[in-house]
Amino acid sequence: MEEAFTPRVQWLRGVLDMCLLALMAETPVYGYEMTVRLAKAGLDVADGSIYPALARLRKRGLVEVERRSGDGGPARTYYSPSETGLQVLRSWGSDWKAFATSIGSIISQTTQEES
Repeated sequence: MEEAFTPRVQWLRGVLDMCLLALMAETPVYGYEMTVRLAKAGLDVADGSIYPALARLRKRGLVEVERRSGDGGPARTYYSPSETGLQVLRSWGSDWKAFATSIGSIISQTTQEES
């Protein structure tokens, strides 16, 4: 089975924007650092997915950008949620919890019936 068609990859595509906003809400963060933090959480996301998602969030006014000089390296672009971004994150978080509960209920009913 191709990786592009695995359920986990498809699910992550659907929630990547929410995950990125959540990471930013903790502290301003740059793109590569988000990739590393997602990987530590068990979510392998390519840089090629992160930057288009960040551009979408920026275009919608959900993130603020700040350029900071690097320690001996090139300047980095740090992202943090805008006030609207924080409101959207809270809304998405509530929606996600309800959605995950519904899916969990359906899955647990199915697995209990098979036992």
